[in-house]
Amino acid sequence: MSGPDTTDEINSAAAVINWLAAGGLTSKLPPNVRADATKISISGHSRGGKVAFALALGHANVSLRGGAGGATIAALVAVDPVDGFATGKQTPPPILTYGGANSLRVPAPVMVIGTGLGGLARAAPLLPACAPPGVSHGEFYGECAAPACHLVARDYGHTDMMDDVTPGARGLATRAVCRSGGARAPMRRFVGGAMVAFVKRWVEGEPELLECVRARPETAPVVLSAVEFRDEAIANHSY
Repeated sequence: MSGPDTTDEINSAAAVINWLAAGGLTSKLPPNVRADATKISISGHSRGGKVAFALALGHANVSLRGGAGGATIAALVAVDPVDGFATGKQTPPPILTYGGANSLRVPAPVMVIGTGLGGLARAAPLLPACAPPGVSHGEFYGECAAPACHLVARDYGHTDMMDDVTPGARGLATRAVCRSGGARAPMRRFVGGAMVAFVKRWVEGEPELLECVRARPETAPVVLSAVEFRDEAIANHSY
């Protein structure tokens, strides 16, 4: 990662999808195993969430066609995505449009996972919020067209889904710079489980796990301050 501009990262992700669509993965698999490029799911955390949105929205030259010779993004999961430093201070390329609901028309179902502490500064102004209000999960979900869902872990911070031990200077910074809810294990279980439930629903056609999240959010390993679903069948729910 270098600088605020994510263009290189978007292009690198696009190159991977183009390789998959061209049969690159199939060529590395056993003869009786074939990759299905119509079931590609993309995900990212923080600026990686922004990159995932940018990729799906066509900010790079990527082949996104169903069937032979192309790929289809079947699902997108953004974990505490961030689009810059503050409202009006987006990093290039800007993703949020501030055009209201349905202004981000991602050609795939979207799950946005947010954190309740990510928008709080650790020690302002020296250590500002890691996921500043105005450019974070709430805005991403607010602009998404259906189908989309939004889950917010109330008592956890922007890096609390990472490993307990994160070596190196950047690893230490994840503890020192961002507000944290303490033990990370429950947050990891929540994020992993939510992602699996979402992919099961939209890639494998098995809705049971995601419907359980919708109907019984209290069973999650963390307290959820928002459980919102935007689809045509069931009205939004907030808790």
